[in-house]
Amino acid sequence: MIRTAFTTAFVAATALAGTMVEAKAAATSPAIVRLVNPPPAIILGGVVLPPGAEILMLSGQLAAPIDPARTDSIEAYGDTRTQTISTFNKIKAALAKQGYAMSDIVKLTVFVAGDPKLGGKMDFAGFNAGYKEFFGTAENPNLVARSTVQVAALAGPNFLVEIEATAARMPK
Repeated sequence: MIRTAFTTAFVAATALAGTMVEAKAAATSPAIVRLVNPPPAIILGGVVLPPGAEILMLSGQLAAPIDPARTDSIEAYGDTRTQTISTFNKIKAALAKQGYAMSDIVKLTVFVAGDPKLGGKMDFAGFNAGYKEFFGTAENPNLVARSTVQVAALAGPNFLVEIEATAARMPK
């Protein structure tokens, strides 16, 4: 009887210790850390990627034409907001091919050309309007570290937006 009580107590203590070790390992396992800026910021202050994080860097993506038969003007691709949405949809598809999601993006580098309709100034508000459809949403609450710069021109005369994306995740 004493031996049975001792064995039961020993097994229970061993199981509890194992559970505590597992919980501590889970709590201290490496994770991607997003350094949040205070509201109303819509981008992160930065991101910390732990050792072992899997990283995917996508080359710059450009908008698809609204009508594939017409590629002769900025209007054929749309304004900055429209091009931003198109470009993020291309990024979403490229990520999905590799098993990633928009929520895995940790860093964006955004190049915005000046819009002739705005006197050659970039449409930063238009870009942000498109960005907000993909980040900080119910579907994807994550924000990203981001740089947005105005450039003199992009690869083609009708593009207003080019976006490079870096995604990261912990191996499963």
